[in-house]
Amino acid sequence: MVAARAVTSANQAKTDTFYRYLATPGPQKTVLNVPKGKFIFRHGDPADSVSYIQKGQVKISVTSAQGREATLALHRNGDFIGEECILASHPQRLASATAIQPCTILKIERGEMIRALEEDQSLARFFQAFLLTRCAGMKGDLIDHLLNSSEKRLARTLILLASLDGGTEATIPHTTQETLAEMVGTTRSRVSFFMNRFRKLGYIQYKGSNCGVQVHRSLFNILLKE
Repeated sequence: MVAARAVTSANQAKTDTFYRYLATPGPQKTVLNVPKGKFIFRHGDPADSVSYIQKGQVKISVTSAQGREATLALHRNGDFIGEECILASHPQRLASATAIQPCTILKIERGEMIRALEEDQSLARFFQAFLLTRCAGMKGDLIDHLLNSSEKRLARTLILLASLDGGTEATIPHTTQETLAEMVGTTRSRVSFFMNRFRKLGYIQYKGSNCGVQVHRSLFNILLKE
């Protein structure tokens, strides 16, 4: 019993260490306060740092040569962005990151991030788990786009954004229907149609276009439809 408590205490200390690392500035680590609508980085910028979202929500997007924008993902506090810079084969940003809420970002220079991952095994395991989770999510997104209707894709997107985590309901901060349409791969009018339908069925609640959306666990019923 004593040994088990000692192990638990040691593991907690390791967890506290890397959370402190991700919560505080230091050499080659800078805390940035990014206003809503401002870029954290843009497509084509030098990929020279990893950013950890301490607070807020960030949109990852790409823009075509014709100026058409597509939203790839929305990330929130506790997520890393720009992690591809760890690979030397990606010297430039492959997408843009924009704050869609006021954000607090810890910017970690590439060399410092590599050093920390090599020296702190608890941080390395945390970062690895994050990357594996993101990879699984991207595979799920691809399967979703290939096999499911736009109604089911929208339902899945709302559920993922809400991060219900076993709860019965959660609220998504204000996200425009244009952004949801880009993520789902459909039109804004279709998103509006399905959002109104979900609300009438009691699966979601919202008071207006500028309000957050309360997502209920019953929205899973859409995914179970044949």
